[in-house]
Amino acid sequence: MIVLKDIHKTYNTGKTELHVLKGIDLEIKKGEMVSIMGASGSGKSTLLNVLGILDKYDNGEYYLDGTMIKHLNEQEESYFRNRKIGFVFQDASLISYKNALENVALPLYYQKVSKKQRNMRALEYLDKFGLKDWATHLPSELSGGQRQRVAIARAMICNPQIILADEPTGQLDSTTSMEVMGLLSEINKTGITVIIVTHEHDIAGKTNRIIHIKDGKIE
Repeated sequence: MIVLKDIHKTYNTGKTELHVLKGIDLEIKKGEMVSIMGASGSGKSTLLNVLGILDKYDNGEYYLDGTMIKHLNEQEESYFRNRKIGFVFQDASLISYKNALENVALPLYYQKVSKKQRNMRALEYLDKFGLKDWATHLPSELSGGQRQRVAIARAMICNPQIILADEPTGQLDSTTSMEVMGLLSEINKTGITVIIVTHEHDIAGKTNRIIHIKDGKIE
């Protein structure tokens, strides 16, 4: 599913260059649930951005489902992101002026799905995650756990092969964190690959494999 070979990533800050990823070799099989752990600045979020085709890598090889990502043009990259990958962020990243239904339906808008069809599918996913009664509520009217469930529903609506979650429980209490992890585990049981960046050992312990990254290298 995912193969990285000698991946390097450097950021040019204008005055200096910051070499963040220093030769990452990694393989993640279809249907795995893995966590990526490391200290702040270790490169774990950069690695997730590379995996999500949000950030370009400098050198090395990244194969996603057998396709070399570096050879894709911008349109093809967008297609891979929209069709194969679902994203869940720490702060849920919901649009504040759109209700839960509209937030979940948004990825289908970019796929040019009709409003009626995308709203029907969004409501199905909200119902699946226990949020049907909150469909018309704005993010400000939802609890932290509810907002994260809306974000997961949004990530799932395009039937992705991979879910990438960057500190998905970072702003939640321990009970709600376990509920969110339970939801991600159930998603993983359907065959979807789940990759979670976290600094919390109890969260990482809920995954099948822990990948430790330090100073831009996998330990």
